[in-house]
Amino acid sequence: MPIKRLIQVREMPKNKSISVIENPEHLKVFKSVVFQSAREGKLNKLKDVLDSLSREEVKYIVSTVTESTTPLLMACRHGHLEIVNYFIEKCVADYEQVGSVTFDGETVDGAPPLWCAAAAGHFNIVQSLIKHGANVNHTTFSNSTPLRAACFDGHYDIVKYLVQHKADIEVANRHGHTCLMISCYKGHFKIAKYLLELGANVDRKSVKGNTALHDCAESGSLEIMKLLFLRYHAKMEKDAYNMTPLLAAAVAGHRNIVDFLVLRYEICKHEKINALELMGATYIDKKRDVLQALKYWNRAMEERYKDPRKVVRKSKPAELIPAYEYAVEAESAEELENIVSDVDVMRMQALLIRERILGPAHPDTTYYIRYRGAVYADSGNFDRCIQLWMYALDMQQRVLEPLNPMTQSSLLSFAELFSYMMSERNGQRVYSNLSFVDMKTVYLKGVAEIERAMSLSKPMPLQEKDMLNFNRCLQILMHLMNLVAKLDCTPDHAQIIKRATYKLLKLHPRGMHGYTPLHLAVDKETSAVGRYPVCCFPDKNVVSLLIDCGADANAIDINRNTPLHIAATCLKDNCEVMTFLIESGSHIDSCNSDNKTALELVKGACDICPMNYITLKCLSAKIIIQHNIPYRGHIPCRLEAFIEAH
Repeated sequence: MPIKRLIQVREMPKNKSISVIENPEHLKVFKSVVFQSAREGKLNKLKDVLDSLSREEVKYIVSTVTESTTPLLMACRHGHLEIVNYFIEKCVADYEQVGSVTFDGETVDGAPPLWCAAAAGHFNIVQSLIKHGANVNHTTFSNSTPLRAACFDGHYDIVKYLVQHKADIEVANRHGHTCLMISCYKGHFKIAKYLLELGANVDRKSVKGNTALHDCAESGSLEIMKLLFLRYHAKMEKDAYNMTPLLAAAVAGHRNIVDFLVLRYEICKHEKINALELMGATYIDKKRDVLQALKYWNRAMEERYKDPRKVVRKSKPAELIPAYEYAVEAESAEELENIVSDVDVMRMQALLIRERILGPAHPDTTYYIRYRGAVYADSGNFDRCIQLWMYALDMQQRVLEPLNPMTQSSLLSFAELFSYMMSERNGQRVYSNLSFVDMKTVYLKGVAEIERAMSLSKPMPLQEKDMLNFNRCLQILMHLMNLVAKLDCTPDHAQIIKRATYKLLKLHPRGMHGYTPLHLAVDKETSAVGRYPVCCFPDKNVVSLLIDCGADANAIDINRNTPLHIAATCLKDNCEVMTFLIESGSHIDSCNSDNKTALELVKGACDICPMNYITLKCLSAKIIIQHNIPYRGHIPCRLEAFIEAH
């Protein structure tokens, strides 16, 4: 709004009521100016606006949350000390009121002003807030303290000041990560040393069992590693994945940490060999350095055979793995020399080593299998990619819990790959030999993942996080369904897909808002499932497949919307799917919780004549509802539901 208009608003005569608060238009103007001034540090403009208001109006506006944040939080985030003091001293702003702030693209919810100032490194604002009485240990929703925020970005002066004002150095966030752990992970030696001198617990474990030593190992902070290990005698513990700091450093590829611990840390021979072999695998997959990989694998061979009386043999798999092209691990330096010229064989060695040492449950095991498959796909070798990805997906569904994000990622990657392979370039399909067996197998695995997830909800309903994961998994499956529905396949193949889809529908899965698969099939929001486009919804092929397999065309969500209602909101200018749903039995006159029919939602954009589809039974139901005629107990139960839908 122009300044002239703003002045007119300010100069309006006040009565005893809080006029600005009661007038939405005026309130919106004032809030906008206050937030903009707090962000940009324009104190004079802020005073000019707020000084004309009553104390109650000022307090109301300053405490208003807009887009999950407050004016005070905004001033703290951008380092405007004078505005912070003005808000607290003149406007009586609540210096403990929380909101959301963004750092490096990450949104932190429930952040108090002191946390925000500490994270941003504004020492003078931290001082001011504490002098005014801010709680030095007030945490965010994820239980992060202002001290941890300062440790994260290495604000040493703020760390010292917070500690001097009784900040608790041992408060951990919801993941169990302490201030010492985060300073080690971020490589802030001075802060880590200061916390250790204060008596920080050097061996404390996070929820997943990692210690400060693990954080050093994963970040490559050798200087802090030496401090922890040599001066404070930190213990070499194992985390939830059975990983020691030495193995964690090898997986991360930090040569300085691995060489230091291998030479100075009293470890068992087996762990030393594992670390050297993992380091070689990391050089293959992460650093693409075959010569360095060979160097570390040779060092591991030397350790294996150093003592002829105590040779450490490699454990052999029960059977050779087709996805690795039946590769076997080298057993001697000579065998390593023979394969060094074949890069593909070396890559399979790395995958074999990682699976043997880390095991199938470790995230890096399947991650690098999928990474190697992606490299093959980039070079046009789709068959090798599918083979490796299928092996990784089998492994994930065998060892991980249902709805694990890694399993979902694998299913989505397959959908993206199949979509690309089925797309056309210059009038020709990118890949003409896409196997029905491969697509069918992945689709069946998607249905199996939903079935596994549904077993979790039988004892008790899914929690919010699990529900979000379930909804995402169901959306991914809808994209796989879209792809298989487009295939030109034999009647036998079509029956396989229909049986799997029938099995899915018999599970009665429900996503967010109580959506059934048929709701998702006609919802345009289903299209947005990943970073890259896969399939577009609504899709008639998917709707047809679901109807053929027994999907209820009149199923309702939590707002009593049928699939026809959802289609109406997505298809303002396209009636094909709506017409198909109606002809498949969807009642055109069913009302949602807002008492709206689908045709009322589409607002005349579709040229559908309702009288062509309304039956005498529908009209009878309408009459019963309109005249409040008692019907419960007087008609068959199946008709009661029919009447309620109208």
